[in-house]
Amino acid sequence: MSKENIQSKGGLARAESLTSDQRSEIASTAAAARWGINQATHTGELRIGNKVIRCAVLEDGTRVLTQRDFLQAIGRSGKPAAGRGSADFTQFEKGSPLVDSENLKPFVSNELSGSISPIQFRVPEGPRAWGYKAELLPKVCEVYLQARDAGALRKNQQKFAYACDVLMRALAHVGIIALVDEATGYQEVRDRLALQKILDLFINKELSKWAKRFPDEFYKEMFRLKGWQWQGMKINRPSVVGHYTNDVIYQRLAPGVLDELKKINPPDEAGHRKNKHHQWLTPDVGHPKLRDHLNGIIALMRASASWDQFKRMADRAFPKLNTTMLLPFVGEEEK
Repeated sequence: MSKENIQSKGGLARAESLTSDQRSEIASTAAAARWGINQATHTGELRIGNKVIRCAVLEDGTRVLTQRDFLQAIGRSGKPAAGRGSADFTQFEKGSPLVDSENLKPFVSNELSGSISPIQFRVPEGPRAWGYKAELLPKVCEVYLQARDAGALRKNQQKFAYACDVLMRALAHVGIIALVDEATGYQEVRDRLALQKILDLFINKELSKWAKRFPDEFYKEMFRLKGWQWQGMKINRPSVVGHYTNDVIYQRLAPGVLDELKKINPPDEAGHRKNKHHQWLTPDVGHPKLRDHLNGIIALMRASASWDQFKRMADRAFPKLNTTMLLPFVGEEEK
C-alpha cells in the first residue's frame, strides 16, 4: 500500500472519530485561514447611555462593533432586511443596511460610503461574526441628524434620529476608540505597544562608542547649587551625582527610558555600570533629545541660587514623566 493511501486512510479514521462540533470547528478554522478572516484578540461590552454594545479588537488593531448591536444602538432592528444579515457573536451574515435609503444618500460622504462595508471576524471562543468599524458609529449618527435638520427624514426614520441624538450626546466627551479599548481590555496592550514605540525610538539595540554628551558646565552648576567644592572634571564625583543625573535628565526624557536603560545597563557587584547610559541612546532621536534637554536644564541651573530653587523650576518646566506636576508657588529665594 502506498504512503499516500496510508495517510488518506489515517485521515479518514481521524475524521470519523471527531464529533460534529469538532468537525465544524476545524472546517470553520480552515475557511477563516483560506479567506483571511480576522481573528478578534479582545472582546467586551461597552455601555453608551442605556445601550450595551458588544465590541472587539481584531488582530490587526481594528476596533469593531457587532452589526446587530450597532443597528439596535441607532434604533434599527437587530436583524437587517431579509437576506441582509445580523452580527451576533454566534451568527454571521453580510449586508450594509446602515444608510442605504435614497433620502439619506445626499448626506453620506464619499469617505463614509467607501468604508461602511461590514467586516467578518472570529471571536476567541470560536464563532464568526459580522461587525462595523467602531468609528463609523458617530459618523452614521451624523447622517441621520443632518437629514433630520434638513427635513429629509421619512416619518418612520424619526426614531432613528432620536436614538442617534442620544448616542451623540453620550459620546460627546468620550472617544469611541477609548471606550472599545477599555471594554475589551485592549487598553493595557495599547499602552504597552505605545511605550515600546517610544523605547524603539530612544534606545539603541547595540552599544555605541563613547562620546562626550554631558557638558562640564552641567556638573559645575550642580556642584555650585549643592554648595560643593568644584575641583574639575578629573576629580571623581560623589556617587550621588549619578542619582541627581537620573532625576533631572533621564527620568524626564521620555516614558520608560530610564527603566529600560537600567535594565540593559545594570550595575556590577560594586555598584558601577560598565557603560554610560547615553551610549544606549539612538543617534537620530535619543541623542538630540538628550542635548536639547541638557541645554534647558543648564539654563535653569544658571538662573537658580540654590538646588531647591532649581528643582522647583525643573519640576515645573520639565516635570518627571508619569508623576503629578507641581502647582506653581513662590519659594523663599523667589520672593
